[in-house]
Amino acid sequence: MIYFFIITRWRMVLISRGMSMSFVVKPVYAALALSLFATAANAQPTPPYWASISAGEARMRTGPGRQFPAMWLYKRKNLPVKVVKTYPGWRKIEDPDGTQGWMQANLLSDQRTALVTGEVRPLREKPDPGAPVILKAEPGVVGTISECRRGWCKLNVTGRMGYIEISHVFGLNPGEASR
Repeated sequence: MIYFFIITRWRMVLISRGMSMSFVVKPVYAALALSLFATAANAQPTPPYWASISAGEARMRTGPGRQFPAMWLYKRKNLPVKVVKTYPGWRKIEDPDGTQGWMQANLLSDQRTALVTGEVRPLREKPDPGAPVILKAEPGVVGTISECRRGWCKLNVTGRMGYIEISHVFGLNPGEASR
């Protein structure tokens, strides 16, 4: 979400998506409010955390900068990765194979995805091992995740949804709760 502040001597205006709010404030309080908001808006999760590759092509490098050589070129949008370290504008990530390297932060998304691992896995109608199987996913299939609870998450694979056990995917923490 993008916010803009316009500050005059006694008025601060917050504009977001066509809506605006105006506040009458003293200049000292306006500066304080602006600095507090900027800190909250730029807050980053503390590693480790999950992300996904948002670009169609993304390079993993040996260090946090374009001057470092590329190790891998990923051509798989939405591939889940674990962010293990941050540096301004860069993230050290771990891919599903355990390879670690640096990627530009703007090539990553906070959209949660998961990669099916192991063997062909059932996606079930309900989060229950006895529920009917509605889809089978091969290893390497990537989907968007939601509604995690009691060891299961809902996985959306190109519009088809079903529940999969957390232990059958890369991109989730064991025991992850509803998001």
